[in-house]
Amino acid sequence: MSSLAVVYSRAGVGVDAPLVTVEVHVARGLPSLSIVGLPETTVRESKDRVRAALINSHFSFPAKKIIINLAPADLPKEGGRFDLPIAIGIIIATGQLKVDDISQFEFLGELALSGDLRCIKGVLPASIKSAAAKRQLFLPSHNAQEASLVATAEVYAATNLLQVCDHLSGQNKLSPYVMQDSLADESSSIDMADVKGQYQAKRALEVAAAGGHSVLMAGPPGTGKTMLASRLITILPPMNDAEALEAAAVQSISKNHFDFTQWKKRIFRAPHHTASAVALVGGGSIPNPGEISLAHHGVLFLDELPEFSRNVLEVLREPLESGRISISRAASKVEFPAKFQLIATMNPCPCGYLGDESGRCNCTEEQVKRYQNKISGPLLDRFDMHLNMPRINIREQFSDTRQEGDSSQQIRERVKAARQVQYARSDKTNAALDSRELRQCCRLNAASRELLLMSIEKLHLSSRAHDRILKVSRTIADLQGAEGIELQHVGEAINYRKLDRANS
Repeated sequence: MSSLAVVYSRAGVGVDAPLVTVEVHVARGLPSLSIVGLPETTVRESKDRVRAALINSHFSFPAKKIIINLAPADLPKEGGRFDLPIAIGIIIATGQLKVDDISQFEFLGELALSGDLRCIKGVLPASIKSAAAKRQLFLPSHNAQEASLVATAEVYAATNLLQVCDHLSGQNKLSPYVMQDSLADESSSIDMADVKGQYQAKRALEVAAAGGHSVLMAGPPGTGKTMLASRLITILPPMNDAEALEAAAVQSISKNHFDFTQWKKRIFRAPHHTASAVALVGGGSIPNPGEISLAHHGVLFLDELPEFSRNVLEVLREPLESGRISISRAASKVEFPAKFQLIATMNPCPCGYLGDESGRCNCTEEQVKRYQNKISGPLLDRFDMHLNMPRINIREQFSDTRQEGDSSQQIRERVKAARQVQYARSDKTNAALDSRELRQCCRLNAASRELLLMSIEKLHLSSRAHDRILKVSRTIADLQGAEGIELQHVGEAINYRKLDRANS
């Protein structure tokens, strides 16, 4: 005589969580337990964890032939997340637990040998899919707060296997988990008002924040490039619910897991210049998200851009245009979102003091050219804005009579207002406009069109640079509350192409 139990769970494939049907077949025969369905090592090892957890939870482990199938068979399965559904399936198949309709539940969780449930990664994508399927989700209590970020999800948190079984049998019902108040702190220890001088650069960052534009800042050491870049997130508006869920889903599947205190906060990622291409875009035998995906809906900061390897920088070109990155392996293809705002800095030469009044630069023309050529033309073209940051006058910087600039809060309010205009018009930021939307939203009058065309011809700019100037012009107009793009808006946008001008 044999028996069969079918339990639902979720796999983790990038930011997706496809349904996995756990089929447990118990029959007479030599005692054994085998798992089929493309399990990797940690999944195959679950049979030992499940056996010990069942015995220590006062269930009997059958001395029979047990076959566990994880369907679909061609989907790779990894991690300890299938321990709980496998254990539930064995208990039901052996008649130790009676459940009227197991199909309305989904289970995720790694089992300790004692039967306790341990935290797993990638819970948020599973919660999104479980809520869409209108099933109740059972998982470890440590993952409950993350899973409950999905407003429509019905989450049940348990600390051990017995609690789940007691709920299913009706003996001791669990209550649906209610999300606790957000621990996120809106205050910040850094502020745009901390930056002394560099008013043009602060204005440019306000424009970049309002339209979601990428920025490359060039200037000698000590001009505030890194200081300004680190304060960009303080003037960005908070994420909406959809953006927050997308960003949190990427964090959830990463090795560091999701930090609930960062809910709805823009992420600031600053990888070191020794980072590899895999670290930047993601990868591995089982693909994990890289820095560009971890910065989804946030800021990716690349300090000293020419110090990065050339092949590392070139991998940025595709995601900057498409907002996603695809990682292909022999067995599968995984796609991660990568809608990030790129902010980068560079020195004008290897020593950093080219053109400085002190005359301390000893770099040869060949050295300068080799240094600047580390950034390819196509990559440079993809920056919406180029800033040339001069050295600050030391007396002006530390003068007691110098007026403080606007605070991050003041700038953020202007940025919020500009973004509201953009979303009302096209449901996206200006930086994300496609060619058709660009023609509709960025019409120019005759004088503005003539100025733009003359600049394109004189600076030998590409069609891509033409479109990016239009987008920046639209953002400047939005910040000023102007319905149309005027001559001064185009002129300011052209002024933010300093490196094109230097190379012309």
